[in-house]
Amino acid sequence: MLQPHANSILLNNEDNIVVALQDIEAGTKAAFVEVPLPGQIQRGHKIARCPIAAGENVIRYGQIIGQAKCDIAPGAHVHVHNLGMGDHSQDYQHAEASVPLEPIAQERTFQGYRRATGRVGTRNYIGILTSVNCSGSVAKFIAEAVEKSGLLDAYPNVDGIVPIVHGTGCGMSGKDEGYATLFRTLSGYAQHPNFAAILLIGLGCEVMQIADLVGDRKIRPDGDLRYMTIQQTGGTRKTIEAGLEHIKDLAELASKAVRTPVPVSEITVGMQCGGSDGYSGITANPALGIASDLLVRHGGTTILSETSEIYGAEHLLTRRAVSVDVGRKLIDRVRWWEDYTARNGGEMDNNPSPGNKRGGLTTILEKSLGAAAKGGSAPLVDVYKFGQPVDKKGFVFMDSPGFDPCSVTGQIASGANIIVFTTGRGSVSGYMPTPCIKLATNSEMYGRMSEDMDINCGDIISDNVSLETKGQEIFDRIVAVASGEKSMSEDLGFGGVEFVPWQIGAVM
Repeated sequence: MLQPHANSILLNNEDNIVVALQDIEAGTKAAFVEVPLPGQIQRGHKIARCPIAAGENVIRYGQIIGQAKCDIAPGAHVHVHNLGMGDHSQDYQHAEASVPLEPIAQERTFQGYRRATGRVGTRNYIGILTSVNCSGSVAKFIAEAVEKSGLLDAYPNVDGIVPIVHGTGCGMSGKDEGYATLFRTLSGYAQHPNFAAILLIGLGCEVMQIADLVGDRKIRPDGDLRYMTIQQTGGTRKTIEAGLEHIKDLAELASKAVRTPVPVSEITVGMQCGGSDGYSGITANPALGIASDLLVRHGGTTILSETSEIYGAEHLLTRRAVSVDVGRKLIDRVRWWEDYTARNGGEMDNNPSPGNKRGGLTTILEKSLGAAAKGGSAPLVDVYKFGQPVDKKGFVFMDSPGFDPCSVTGQIASGANIIVFTTGRGSVSGYMPTPCIKLATNSEMYGRMSEDMDINCGDIISDNVSLETKGQEIFDRIVAVASGEKSMSEDLGFGGVEFVPWQIGAVM
């Protein structure tokens, strides 16, 4: 509930707090609060709207975000000193509010790369994918040799070469959940439509064997994959030389790909938030939710992730599940996370981060309710494991940690060909081969970091821009970037170090 020029906002009539929209001095009245403030409140932080007794639920978005640790007077700052997590229990009702969105009949297209698999890429890279950390340096040496030689200058249709290196692939079990997760991740990147071609390199003796990744099937049916091991090829120099020859052949194949008009339904957006603040759930996240709904209405796919950061909002998603089974799949992942954190000495409320708290967020329940807004209102079609291929259209959930590079890695492995990332504190990252669009939640940060941000959502507050208008702007930018327009992170050259597979299990 935003009043023109108000200094605070009431998000739901049931809320017993309001959120400051600007720094408010002591002695000043905040909108929707009857008494002058006893102390200064920073923008993005919460103010008690009425008396809140010790142990009473604190309500934001019409939902519980925690319990008061002591009596809180009207006008008081509500934050870590007086608001705690409390017991977390939810009423998991399944598939009771799954309302299909009305399809948009007029087909919209973008300029994409149709691959032999039928999938569509938004970029045309050549990838050098490593099975193990031990082949990472050689992969980088090959990429550097390609760039120094100017080999790709003759192929302007190829966007570049991307070495995908990481810190695992050996020193692990070859049959547990961690192995299966890494296998899915590497397989997903090997088949990603934003790669026109792949060179797969291993050392030779690692747990994650090249032969197992390739198997007795073609990873890519068009033959645009080569693979080798350093030990078998004869060491560093010979592998670099062989790699350059492979890249020459792959560049010829990649250069034949051309952008053609394809339906917007071929876009799969991975939705992320990082460096969140008190504005995230008010501006950028719900605006992205509207863009998500628009893409779903066009027949496309959006992926919500970060299971540890929807904790406290999962009951809202189960209600939107298309079936009881889908709702239960989500709760199964939540239960897995509760066990995972407990057995590793962690806790689900280890979020928000220090930066999140400086921005006004207090408990994981509060953060999660804002984060889940990225998912809009579409029915939840299915729930996937980390890096599992997303094979259904519509709004889906993929299990992942809340650590952004890791979560995005899983979304790309699952098939995301665009990433949209909301941030309130600021973020500098990119995720080759998939372009990333950054949304600023507030105008102040956007002003400081405009060279890293694609869209300012702070004008929802500062200029009363509607969520619907901003959602359409985000959707239009998604289509433009999918068609080849560069995002800010691409212009800056990000994407070389953000491949972060999820390491589960013992390092041995």
